[in-house]
Amino acid sequence: ITARTAHVFALATMLGEEGAEAIATEAVAGLRGRLHDDEHGGWFTAAGAAAGDPADDGTKDAYAHAFVLLAGSTATMAGIEGGEALLADAAEVFERRFWDDTVGRVVDAWDRDWTTPSSYRGLNATMHAVEAMLAAADATGDQVWVERTARVCDWLVELAEAHDHRLPEHFDEQWRPLLDFNRDRPDDPFRPFGATVGHALEWSRLLLDLESVRPFPQALPTARALFERAVADGWSADGAPGFVYTTDWTGRPVVRERMHWVVAEAIGAASTLAARTGEASYDDWARLWWAHVEECFVDRERGSWHHQLDPTNRPVATVWPGKPDLYHAVQATLVGRLPVSASFGGAIRKLRGTRRSG
Repeated sequence: ITARTAHVFALATMLGEEGAEAIATEAVAGLRGRLHDDEHGGWFTAAGAAAGDPADDGTKDAYAHAFVLLAGSTATMAGIEGGEALLADAAEVFERRFWDDTVGRVVDAWDRDWTTPSSYRGLNATMHAVEAMLAAADATGDQVWVERTARVCDWLVELAEAHDHRLPEHFDEQWRPLLDFNRDRPDDPFRPFGATVGHALEWSRLLLDLESVRPFPQALPTARALFERAVADGWSADGAPGFVYTTDWTGRPVVRERMHWVVAEAIGAASTLAARTGEASYDDWARLWWAHVEECFVDRERGSWHHQLDPTNRPVATVWPGKPDLYHAVQATLVGRLPVSASFGGAIRKLRGTRRSG
């Protein structure tokens, strides 16, 4: 959440929002301070009560570290104090600990002192690593981040085609799909069983982001196919408006709660496909889903968006207590207003034609 705060308010700084820079600066300071593991390097998933202590066993997750890399990249582009130092630290840790150059993918987790990696591999951490690497490319100008992203996406295209564009989420150490993973706990809040509709939509956008900075012939056809499968399986799949969270491998809904981030990513994918193809049908989808957001997710009494709805579109909080996340909603509001680019920070920079010094 701190990394996402740094990222979002750095974007707001680039857009000239009053007061945003102070919040971004404070978030970057938190990442360089209390959330940083000064003893072993890297970052705690959450800080404990005492300085230098994690709130858990100190496991180092690729997912969390990807967001630190994203935060450092966007903060650097925005000229936020401490942003360049954060990016340099995050890039070194990511390259040394999480990027597996032998397969062109990401190690999911390590123990606190980097002694033993987890045998689990996950698509979620890999996906957010792609987003972060593209942002790092924009922030540094180093093409190596783009080439790493392309290697991941080459594999992703093959994975999607092998599974009818319902993406497996869980893998063993050799990257063999574990299709029955958590079948007995299908609503696990972090590693649910089955295909996650929102991730297919997010990958659809990310493939086109990559294509905007490097030729990638499979980007558009795979982005279309992932989008079409996710919409067919996930949108109003149980008769009520909204995206179900997960499906089984035949496309049947499993977890029917509606998560705010899924419809945000649907808007992102539709808007990006519309910009890439010029086809009005994608704009039509985006308008439909914005209307759904306005009707069901926007909290006009207390602000922000409800993070989770039940299958009848009433707010619940079994997975998301409160409203801690701005990242998905903010990016959904920006995506249709910015050029397709490797990152949101890079897109704003293109639009403005300037880069702040810091």
